[in-house]
Amino acid sequence: MFELSNKKFLHLLNSVFISLSTFGLFTFSNHTLAASNPPEYVDYLKIVQEERAWAGLTSKTLRVGDVVWSYSEGGDKNKPTVLLIHGLASSRDTWNNVAKSLTPYYHVIIPDLPSAGSTQVPENFDLSVPNVTEQLRRFIETAHIQDNLNIAGHSLGGTVAMFYAAQYPFDTKSLFLMSTGGIFKNNNTNYLKNPIYLKQLLITQKGDLDFVMKKVMFDQPFTASIIRNEQEKLFIAKAPDTAKIINQIDALNRLYTPTTFTTMVKNIEAPTLILWGNQDQIVNVDVANELKSILKRPEEPVLLNRVGHMPLLEAPERVADYYLNFLNKTQPLKNPLADQKMYK
Repeated sequence: MFELSNKKFLHLLNSVFISLSTFGLFTFSNHTLAASNPPEYVDYLKIVQEERAWAGLTSKTLRVGDVVWSYSEGGDKNKPTVLLIHGLASSRDTWNNVAKSLTPYYHVIIPDLPSAGSTQVPENFDLSVPNVTEQLRRFIETAHIQDNLNIAGHSLGGTVAMFYAAQYPFDTKSLFLMSTGGIFKNNNTNYLKNPIYLKQLLITQKGDLDFVMKKVMFDQPFTASIIRNEQEKLFIAKAPDTAKIINQIDALNRLYTPTTFTTMVKNIEAPTLILWGNQDQIVNVDVANELKSILKRPEEPVLLNRVGHMPLLEAPERVADYYLNFLNKTQPLKNPLADQKMYK
């Protein structure tokens, strides 16, 4: 959901900061901060570009209909493709720490979803989950990556990933769901029971970020004030778009019941990795086992202790290790629908 990271980058911008994390958010250990003098100005765009390069990614754009997609791409195009989908109030750069471990072995694509990051959409664009899923399919087809696609989604991105895998079971090679939202029987947080509560997590004015940090992460890293201020400004600028998406999540909850949502999930054929933080306050960890009971080909859920709603930022190395092992295991597997596809 919200982009904050504790990954240290000693090899990047050493003359400026001691460490660097996703989307221009820098974090410091207390002892190094005390010995350093943070600058008064930060070139955010340069920082983001440096981090993408560190992860083996380049930034690209692709127009598909009314949507001008911004996305990151890395790895060998001849290798299997992995599509990483970010969550609410987030962007593609949330995945950079994990992508660093994937690009040496896989072809990696990370789009900014419509209205997020730098992806451009018309003013009255339909931000509902079904339409975003359909627009994502058009992007995937235009990029020619639809065959045997490995899909990973975090939070709301996991919801989109489930809709995609259910609608395109022939083309989905594997699925990775991390702290995924949805309409489940075991929804035990206010944010799942009534998504309008997610508006409590909107960052609309100075000071809101502190409250949100405590909600979405279990053990938040220390962050230099100059960086925290810059990030807070970005969240404030995006708050109107985020509010529109929250309204669409609420609409989805009124459209589906746990029973009908389960029916949709049962259409997923792909082998599925499920990963959660035990201390997730946004999507309670009980959902992980519910997903396991619904899906056709689930792995045993991976539950990370002392991790909240942001495993990909709180524990990126562990997330990458589990995902790489899963990908390596699933690539030789045959899609049970493969024979049917030959006759379609």
